[in-house]
Amino acid sequence: MNYILFDGASRNSLLPFTYTRPVADIRIGILTIREKWEKYIGSTTSTITEDYLSDKFPMVELEENVMINASYLPTENLVKMVKNLESNQAIFYLDEPIAFYVREDQEVNFDSYEVIQYSYDVFTVKYTWDIFSKNERAIKEDFDLLTKGRKSQPIPESANVISPENIFIEEDVVLEFATLNASKGPIYIGKGAEIMEGTFIRGPLAVGDDAVIKMGTRIYGGTTIGPKCKAGGEINNSVIFGNSNKGHDGYMGNTVIGEWCNLGADTNTSNLKNNYAEVRLWDYEKEGFAKTGLQFCGLMMGDHSKCGINTMFNTGTVIGVSANIFGSGFPRNFIPSFSWGGSSGFTTYLTKKAFEVSRVVMERRKQEFTKEDEKIMEHIFEETKKWRKGYES
Repeated sequence: MNYILFDGASRNSLLPFTYTRPVADIRIGILTIREKWEKYIGSTTSTITEDYLSDKFPMVELEENVMINASYLPTENLVKMVKNLESNQAIFYLDEPIAFYVREDQEVNFDSYEVIQYSYDVFTVKYTWDIFSKNERAIKEDFDLLTKGRKSQPIPESANVISPENIFIEEDVVLEFATLNASKGPIYIGKGAEIMEGTFIRGPLAVGDDAVIKMGTRIYGGTTIGPKCKAGGEINNSVIFGNSNKGHDGYMGNTVIGEWCNLGADTNTSNLKNNYAEVRLWDYEKEGFAKTGLQFCGLMMGDHSKCGINTMFNTGTVIGVSANIFGSGFPRNFIPSFSWGGSSGFTTYLTKKAFEVSRVVMERRKQEFTKEDEKIMEHIFEETKKWRKGYES
């Protein structure tokens, strides 16, 4: 069977992260959504996504296919039902399709399908804040998935450890004179990661392959430090997708950071309003601020965005793709993609300059900023132009 992950109705409510990737490639827990599904079903997947992303994330269609809504994370019950799907069958949760069987070139009409209602617990990522608020559960489930039947590398004697049975260390990890408390949830440390001395970490925690946790870092539970990231300072219930740096002192809580981002030294993100009121976040569909139902919510930063030293972000700030923020004071709560500036005002960050930075940043990690990447970023630049109205070029 050929499995295809599609974006579904939640794609726009997951912006700015889905500007540069399909829903399937959002990281929550240890793995991306795609990686979770591929582990569970024992097969590779392809993607149905926005046209401008399809060259980088192509769809592979065969004679028989099962389409899966990528905003639904795999669980044992759901995977079993998906694997047992037959011709003209679809799995729905209420009025939304989770998965359905389709033959090559078949026109999908659910009126002609046998609809199977899913009545078990669902695990979904439908809003940006789901990524951090549901991250604790995702880490625990990924931990069980990745470590079942396997043995951890030994924990170094110099480490100060609570509940070592809940700690799993992959190969080539550097870990000395750190404190690991896994009494509240598991700690997973990926291949080649380095946990420097003086670090204090609490589970549930995921540290990706080749990530670096710098000296004196304090990390609280429900946090993911993605592959090849650098982390420092104080971090609580946050997700960094991969290849991004928050390498210095400063507080970051209830926050999601995309790929290829960099937070300058002593950057701080507020995650609680002074009046303890509900946090509202920028909604790209409504083009205004919408309720989240959350009291704690920090920063949402899209791919390739950066901020300078001593940057301060208000509670519930949303930053688009490839923005550059600097200067004193608090910048506004919504910063459009390709913005350059801070609290004193913004200008347009032209693609020529932005691409130069992206090439340098990615080359440092031995990756290429490709022509496909350029086309994607150019599309985002044009699509988000309306929110930069009034900027100087």
